[in-house]
Amino acid sequence: MMTNSMPVYKTRTQMVADILRNKILSGEIVAGEALRQEALAKEFDVSRIPVREALLQLEAQGLVAFEPHKGAIATELSPAKIHELFQLRAMIECHVLEHSIDNMTEADFDAADKVVQAFDQAVESGTQVESWSELNYQLHAALYKAADLPQAKEIIETLNLKSDRYIRLQLLLTSGNDKAEQEHNELLKLCRQRDKTAACALLKKHILEAGQAIHDILLEQQDNNK
Repeated sequence: MMTNSMPVYKTRTQMVADILRNKILSGEIVAGEALRQEALAKEFDVSRIPVREALLQLEAQGLVAFEPHKGAIATELSPAKIHELFQLRAMIECHVLEHSIDNMTEADFDAADKVVQAFDQAVESGTQVESWSELNYQLHAALYKAADLPQAKEIIETLNLKSDRYIRLQLLLTSGNDKAEQEHNELLKLCRQRDKTAACALLKKHILEAGQAIHDILLEQQDNNK
């Protein structure tokens, strides 16, 4: 007797999102390729509503972008760019954290703790996937807030915008969310203890290992597609 090995989807939106995600990550859908809603609806035999919802999910995960006059397109995922982005982040963010720790107040610690709890709850719920990356950035920003380094913080914001899609993928496709939970809590603890050396060492490790994880995933996807 034959068994059906096809995955069972809860919704049409989930089906479309999962299939498109796999095609983008595998390289079957290349960077810059247009994702026409009408054509996709016909391909998957669904209405345009679940296709639109799926594309919005993929946009939140950094795999799709909506451009004027073009609609949805697949974004570029480049392993070559990851090391530079995450090395720059580690360098500048550790510098800013070191200057922030001495100035942090109990109110700053409490604000960061609230973000840590929100991140933990979002991850443990298994839902709110789109919020994981934003909460991750909010925590880092909360820890850097007390540093009187406005230009450095502007650079951090720019680097985080550029690396956001990679962070989303790392949290979504690896065990990185559990690891991030543990390291966020430990990082906040070290900041409360004013242990700048240990806090900066952990932050550097946290950022560089996140970059390495998604770098390895993308290389694996490319190898599987050869």
